Amino acid sequence: MEEILIVDDDPNVRTRLERVAAQAAPQARCAMAGSLAEARERLAQGRFDLALLDVGLPDGSGLDLLPWMQVHAPAVDAVVISSLGDDATVLQAIRGGAVGYLLKNGSDVELELSLGSMQRGGAPIDPVIARRILKLMAAPQPGPAPLATIGAARASAAPAELSARETEVLQLVAQGHSNREIAESLSLSINTVECHAKNIYRKLAVRSRAGAVYSARARGLLP
Repeated sequence: MEEILIVDDDPNVRTRLERVAAQAAPQARCAMAGSLAEARERLAQGRFDLALLDVGLPDGSGLDLLPWMQVHAPAVDAVVISSLGDDATVLQAIRGGAVGYLLKNGSDVELELSLGSMQRGGAPIDPVIARRILKLMAAPQPGPAPLATIGAARASAAPAELSARETEVLQLVAQGHSNREIAESLSLSINTVECHAKNIYRKLAVRSRAGAVYSARARGLLP
């Protein structure tokens, strides 16, 4: 992650996150936005690798930015950093395409370690939230699904037809490389890499890098 957009209306929080980001990724450069409108403008004009989003913004919820990013900035990873940690908000963020969810009450060191894990392909999720998500996943499920549902599930799990180049890009994504690093490694333009990423997301029916890696491994496309 070389270019980071920090979206928060509190100047003190923006300064804190900029300091944390500098510790997690010393080569990263940070830009700031204090509202949804400013964030959209920044994302439309710049080439960011990561956006750190607050939920409560002056002109709406930071979660409203996630579906917009899937269309206009699909190559940008989004991590929500908020004081809100209820299940509904967290699940909305993850379903919207966020690759991580952190709480502002965490220490600077905790935030730094969580963000730093992204460079190794990790998904930064606050331990308290991760524990609750695991409990939700472990909860008893309803009875057997109808045959139509089972058939649809099998169809969605069918091997996706990725091109050789898309597979190369996906392998590098799984190793935690940014789009810029992938472009340099494969001698491609950043636009070409982003185009491959969009195709991968579409074929795997996902909305984020973490989702692509998870889906590819579930389908046997990655080790």
